[in-house]
Amino acid sequence: MIDMQNSVLANRPYWRKSMELRHMRSFLAVAEALSFVRASRILHLSQPALTTQIQQLEEELGVRLFFRNKRRVELTDAGRLFVGEASEALERTAKAVERVRRASRGEIGLLRVGFVSSAALSIIPRLATAFRRRYPLVQLELMNLRTTTQLEQLANGTLDIGFVRLPAQQRGLLFTPIHTEPFVIVLSKHHRLAGKKSLSLKDLAEESFILYGRRWAPGFFDQVMRMCASAGFTPNLVQETGEMYTAVALVAAGEDISILPRSVVMSQGLGIVSKTIPGTFGRSEIALVTRQDVSSPTIDNFVGFAKRMD
Repeated sequence: MIDMQNSVLANRPYWRKSMELRHMRSFLAVAEALSFVRASRILHLSQPALTTQIQQLEEELGVRLFFRNKRRVELTDAGRLFVGEASEALERTAKAVERVRRASRGEIGLLRVGFVSSAALSIIPRLATAFRRRYPLVQLELMNLRTTTQLEQLANGTLDIGFVRLPAQQRGLLFTPIHTEPFVIVLSKHHRLAGKKSLSLKDLAEESFILYGRRWAPGFFDQVMRMCASAGFTPNLVQETGEMYTAVALVAAGEDISILPRSVVMSQGLGIVSKTIPGTFGRSEIALVTRQDVSSPTIDNFVGFAKRMD
């Protein structure tokens, strides 16, 4: 019996696909009770049906699992070994089933999330922290990426979710605005206009501008240019930057000015002043972006979470 045990049971996996989990559950019930009568009661199964299942299991394994007669039931050496193996198999199965169910609810997985740097303070930290608290088994891969890069990666499937500055558009992508704020005029505290109580866009017609560049966020750049055009002038653009915070730093160091979303300026230190733009010149928006043709419970959970937090 030991030789048969070693040759059959020691090499895992030792059961064929036809073996059913219910057979192993029945075996463990009998092994614990050492009684077919008591085990059948525990399993709510007739004794003949239980006996048939154990016989089928023994035939499948090619070993005898129990010594039994009218007075007693005992495990064979192979049976004692199979207790541990069957228990582990059922435990692994239960864990696998639970993981699959959690994955179907979006509670397990990986999300690749891109965001523009200006969302790094106003949106991403509180959203990521709250989402991880609610879904601790979802791994967030957070990447600071420019708008154009995010749109490219969303389209080719290397990014799951993006946070971009509007206006922006691309076929096949779904844009959901989740944050809005006013534009402000940004100047060095030493600029000749810094002391004025209020500024209009017309006051800036002769100034030199540093702007968030069109190659990185064409929609945002064009929005600022339209604002200036509505005030009757075309900005004298002396520098484009790939980061809004870089634009702020350059403004603080010189005599140029910029037009940026308010949150970008509020997060900066000394050296600059900002002026609210009077009148209605639109607002700057950040949108959450996903692919229209690709969804998952994990993505849906994140999108819903972001909408509720706004």
